[in-house]
Amino acid sequence: MVKERPINGQEQFTQFMQHLEEGRQLQQDWINHGLDSVDLYFENIDGDWLETWGDDEEEPSHRELLTTFLESDDVVAVKVREKLQNKSVSEIIEGLEYCLSQLTENERIFAAKNLLVGGVAVAGSNRSSRNEGIDEIELLDLAEDLVEKLTEILGN
Repeated sequence: MVKERPINGQEQFTQFMQHLEEGRQLQQDWINHGLDSVDLYFENIDGDWLETWGDDEEEPSHRELLTTFLESDDVVAVKVREKLQNKSVSEIIEGLEYCLSQLTENERIFAAKNLLVGGVAVAGSNRSSRNEGIDEIELLDLAEDLVEKLTEILGN
């Protein structure tokens, strides 16, 4: 079924006159400026927009960014993988997402430390099993570096 719209003659005439005036302005700009008139209507005409066409496609998700980071040769990523070698990448990402959900930077760092110790750092629980021989300062430094890297990568 076709939806009928009442035609307002005055509105149609006003719109026609507006389009006509815009066409006249375009023609006058062409006469006055020649090919340079294109610059009046398009931004960055001389830029690299043609070469970068399509580059603004969907940005990767947080999970994809975290996965890429964890699989990289970044020093922090390598140390995290060493500390959490008994966990899968998805488990590590889940723990990292929990760490990043904390409100303050100190809470994030301590949540990351608990994750690195091998504790459970999801669903509001921070139980950590104390492993002998783990240097607390070294763990805190790694946790701090990890939170800094993640903040940099995710832009948080």
